[in-house]
Amino acid sequence: MATLGDLPQKLQEDLDLRHSKFPAAYPQFNPLDTYRVYLAENLSSITGLEAKTIYPLLQRTQTLDNGDLLLPVPALQIKSEKPEILAARWAEQFPESDLVNKPTSDGQFIRFFFNPPHLLRNVIPPILRNPKWGHNPLLGLKNADNPSQGCKRVVIEFSSPNIAKPFHQGHLRSTIIGSFLSNLYEGAGWDVVRLNYLGDWGKQYGLLALGFKTFGDEKALEEDPIQHLYQIYVKVNRLLTEEREKIKTLEAANDDASNKEATALKNEGLDAQARQYFKAMCDADPETIKMWKRFRELSIERYKKSYARLNIHFDQYMGESMGAMIVDFTKHVPGKSGKSLGKALVRKQDGTSLYLTRDIGALFDREKLFNFDKMIYVVASDQEVHLNQLFRIIELTGNDDLRSRISHVNFGLVLGMSTRRGTVVFLDDVLRDVGESMHEVMKKNEGKYAQVVDPESTADILGISSVMVQDMSGKRVNNYHFNIETMTSFEGDTGPYLQYSHARLCSIFSKAGIPLSELESSADLSLLTEPHAINLIRIVAQFPDVILNTLKTQEPSTVLTYLFRLTHALNSSYDVLRVMGSEKELMKARLALYTAVRAVLKNGMQVLGLTPVDRM
Repeated sequence: MATLGDLPQKLQEDLDLRHSKFPAAYPQFNPLDTYRVYLAENLSSITGLEAKTIYPLLQRTQTLDNGDLLLPVPALQIKSEKPEILAARWAEQFPESDLVNKPTSDGQFIRFFFNPPHLLRNVIPPILRNPKWGHNPLLGLKNADNPSQGCKRVVIEFSSPNIAKPFHQGHLRSTIIGSFLSNLYEGAGWDVVRLNYLGDWGKQYGLLALGFKTFGDEKALEEDPIQHLYQIYVKVNRLLTEEREKIKTLEAANDDASNKEATALKNEGLDAQARQYFKAMCDADPETIKMWKRFRELSIERYKKSYARLNIHFDQYMGESMGAMIVDFTKHVPGKSGKSLGKALVRKQDGTSLYLTRDIGALFDREKLFNFDKMIYVVASDQEVHLNQLFRIIELTGNDDLRSRISHVNFGLVLGMSTRRGTVVFLDDVLRDVGESMHEVMKKNEGKYAQVVDPESTADILGISSVMVQDMSGKRVNNYHFNIETMTSFEGDTGPYLQYSHARLCSIFSKAGIPLSELESSADLSLLTEPHAINLIRIVAQFPDVILNTLKTQEPSTVLTYLFRLTHALNSSYDVLRVMGSEKELMKARLALYTAVRAVLKNGMQVLGLTPVDRM
């Protein structure tokens, strides 16, 4: 978590460079804004419409064949003439320019193609000067007209595993998507609080404490608390199941002795003891709280090691611990999904709290602690009713402002996921399995494998990339099948394919032996005339726009799809745009282009949470 005091001078200068007519235009961060401003002003002169009306309608095209920007004339809602007639006339009237080629009309659309020499000069030098190019750090300002107010703060709750239970598929997806959103908002200048809301409270901890007294092992707890506590949890739950089955059998017998024994088990058995233990936790009994804190702290330390492998950190570890009454929702409107919210229990008869109760308390605590402008729950779609209940309770308290600042980013299920230890899914097991599979794939190419300095570490990074890319390839709400063979392939749109593309660019730069400073000062970009070079830079120029759009969609697939488009164009260009063996000036020009591509590929991968490798 970071805070912004006085706005740095550079940011203030950048802020001053916004186009006065278009507050959303930042040409210094997004080259497409330069062209939008130019096109909007010229079209305004031709059409008589206000430039600010035209500006937001200038859209990026889906494919390069259709231009760089297009104007859908029907969106202007002019009733006097047919859109196709207007499009043809305006395209013909558009002036000659060094920025864009003569536009063409295509039915109801006007298509604009950027002038290659200007585009090259407008894109490559800024990237060479700024390796982090692509983000707009001014988007997170509370008030662009008064930057001294500082940055907006977003709290992102994600991962949130349950202590002593498996790190299941939903937690893995939440971890990957939540990390991506954190990186995305951070790049946009927001003050991001990464929050891990642990499942660390409830009757199950009473049951766990009882189980530890019987099955616990201090050494095993210290070595791997999550694994050991889970083993205890399984054993004590087996005893609880046996107890419940015995009660059913005794009640079925329905004689005095059996009924007496069943009543005794209900009042004094394992289930009753667990409830009593949890009640003692809620009453802050020193001994029970001491053991609970130990389980919690050991588990958090172990989780931190696993998250570090994923290149993920959290600013705060909180839990349900921070935080027979029924809220009747039947009289209120359904949630956004249209599903009835039903009735929600928020306090048991014995005074202990429930999941929803703790979520309500936690939300108000966070508002007070973080004073956030936005809060995002990264939680699976199957929790939608629960979150809608929570949101509706906030509305019923009359706190409309708080309700407007909280949202749910949902996602589907991972199907077919298991580890070699069985069907129980632990994060470390998943990472180990994909890392080992990736290592086996790498060994098949003996020549390249011999050149890798630390193959085990590289295999681990590639394996993690494999998992994350497969997760983010489709829309968040879609389920997907976990397929270790597909994800560890170097062919197709996979994590290893992206890593290979980045590593190859690093290799080209290393072999060329020309320092970046020389490229910045003397690369002659006018030598880049081949269609492969022009198309590469046209795709590169779209990156800031893609990032801006992703802030709206909150879909990792938006960035990932773009990166695969970029790498496909890149890998098809090597035979045409050779660096080694070319004349020196041409070599520098092409190397400048490839350096720009590498920077954008690296930045895009890092937004997704991937760690780009230089060699593999």
